[in-house]
Amino acid sequence: MLIALALDAVFGDPDVLWRRLAHPVAVAGRAIAWLDQRFNRLELDESVRKRRGVFALLALIVGAALVGAVFAWTFSELPYGVFVEGLIASILIAQRSLYVHVDAVRKAFASGGLAAARQAVSMIVGRDPKRLDEAGVSRAAIESCAENFSDGVVAPVFWGVLFGLPGLFAYKAINTADSMIGHKTERHRSFGWASARLDDLVNLVPARLSGLAMVVAAALSGRPARASFAAMRRDAARHASPNAGWPEAAMAGALGIAIGGPRVYSGARVDDPWMNVGGRTEATPEDVAASLRLLLVACAVHAALVAAVGFAAYALGI
Repeated sequence: MLIALALDAVFGDPDVLWRRLAHPVAVAGRAIAWLDQRFNRLELDESVRKRRGVFALLALIVGAALVGAVFAWTFSELPYGVFVEGLIASILIAQRSLYVHVDAVRKAFASGGLAAARQAVSMIVGRDPKRLDEAGVSRAAIESCAENFSDGVVAPVFWGVLFGLPGLFAYKAINTADSMIGHKTERHRSFGWASARLDDLVNLVPARLSGLAMVVAAALSGRPARASFAAMRRDAARHASPNAGWPEAAMAGALGIAIGGPRVYSGARVDDPWMNVGGRTEATPEDVAASLRLLLVACAVHAALVAAVGFAAYALGI
């Protein structure tokens, strides 16, 4: 996992490679779409669709874990195979791509103003960008930065540390299923129920670790770590998600801003609670830049934690 983190930090996800090959997440997405089309039939009773969703998710997880196991078994037998395993794992970690996508919003503000920033932020959030002012775009980018630090960095590495490539592949399959079918729409409320609930479960520990990493990063970068921790402890549970509030509230407290709040998705207003109540609601492009600096430090803190776990396991002979 340390090799994967280092490779991802340096090289990220090269677009030139995935224009020629199918990205593993894209493959998982095609499998989920096929399962959804094949087994999720609206004319069936909701209890039947829920059971079918459970079986479809189990098939997806088993398939993903088996692919990871084949890779792990193949390369563990080769000299320096651990570096190949690290390279494969790096494909499923999103440190650099997260930074690049959030930084694109900051750059868009500088080069093209609000209109360009709205376009850039629409690539990373689901809310209607046309309804966002400068503060709304800035908050959306910062929220995405914090939440995806947990989902895209800490969580996949957590499961990779515990179970190697099979755990990492299985986690990404669950996370992708939740993003595609884990919604409370008429079509997916029953069929995607298992995907949404399991995604919540597998992110419980990583989300809290990511929040703590943000607090430590705040302390190391000269920002108010006490305020970051207080906001996380006070407001994380107020979030609609059982997990997203931890890194979001911690980052909001560190930056001195309030994030979350009401927003519009597909024309419908959603009254989400504020994270770090009492902070500035008028976030700025400068706050987006500050969130990126905090992200870099948090990634370093996370890598140091992974290294510490590795050294401890080595010392204990695990």
